[in-house]
Amino acid sequence: MRVSKTHIRLDAYGTVDELNSFVGWLNCEVKEEGHHKFLLFIQHKLFTVGSYLATETESKEAKPASIISEKDISRLERQIDTIDATLPKLTRFVLPGGNEAAARAHICRTVARRAERNLYRVAEQFPVAEEVLIFLNRLSDYFFVFARYESNKTAEEIFWEQGDI
Repeated sequence: MRVSKTHIRLDAYGTVDELNSFVGWLNCEVKEEGHHKFLLFIQHKLFTVGSYLATETESKEAKPASIISEKDISRLERQIDTIDATLPKLTRFVLPGGNEAAARAHICRTVARRAERNLYRVAEQFPVAEEVLIFLNRLSDYFFVFARYESNKTAEEIFWEQGDI
């Protein structure tokens, strides 16, 4: 069905596409093969989410290629836990930046949060699978820990200081 360029569903999958582009940009800076491959996994899953959002879920079922599964969420959560276990305990607020890869990961984090907010707007009017909502929510957490991981590689993590610096 044709919809307006301002339709909430189009805005949602457009933001997911924007996030996918930023993930590709982040991945250009990532040197470790395991992390590089995991970011490719995320890109494929974001394409899946975009396909799901383009489906008129109120009138037809999503195709198998458009499904985010519990397995996808678990894989994402395991990666978050694995990275987080390598990081120093967080005692202050982190500012975006630190190095090139960390700054790009923070951009991915903020765009993922916007995509999640857009998805909740869609869910107010159309059926949205809970797994898609959970995946996008956990994705922003992944980018946060990945940004910290990248910053800590160069000891340049930046913390918010109250008052004047």
